[in-house]
Amino acid sequence: MMNQLDRQLAAYCSPTLAGIKLASLVSFDRALYPDLPQRLKTYREAFAPRGMCFEIVCACRGRYLLMVYQKQALERHMAEPCVQHVLASFGYPAGRPLQDLLRELKRRIALSETFPHEIGLFLGYPIEDVVGFIRNAGRGCKLSGYWKVYGDAQAASRLFDRLSRVCRAVTKRIEQGETLLEVFAAA
Repeated sequence: MMNQLDRQLAAYCSPTLAGIKLASLVSFDRALYPDLPQRLKTYREAFAPRGMCFEIVCACRGRYLLMVYQKQALERHMAEPCVQHVLASFGYPAGRPLQDLLRELKRRIALSETFPHEIGLFLGYPIEDVVGFIRNAGRGCKLSGYWKVYGDAQAASRLFDRLSRVCRAVTKRIEQGETLLEVFAAA
């Protein structure tokens, strides 16, 4: 029987696990995955040598929100001056390490009635798209795909196609009986 956790991770996190995208976010129903925190131990151990992190950023009432990310690449991205400037404008502590920024993001997710849309910066979305989404309340984008695009729609469209191809390819392998660990062990 196919591992449903592998299938969900393949569908939403393959581009990150393949090293194409900085981070991915996936939601899990707590009723279907009550033991998710324990099950993630296997993935953390298997992907740690590749610098991948599996971190629950919210254990909300009915859901777990899991962020899968390339630690070193995300650290570099979050330390970029333009990213730091935007984060500071949202009240994040400037110049702090990634773990401090993630701690603040988790706090905001837990306390906020609305979702903190600056999470797009943590997922590696282009700054102009994150800022454009927030400024325009999600309206008037040039393209909608993995995120709403307010900047370079052509480049985003090409990237969306690439991300989709990776998700489909990995999901197909999972559906054929491979595990996520087997798929990415050969990568």
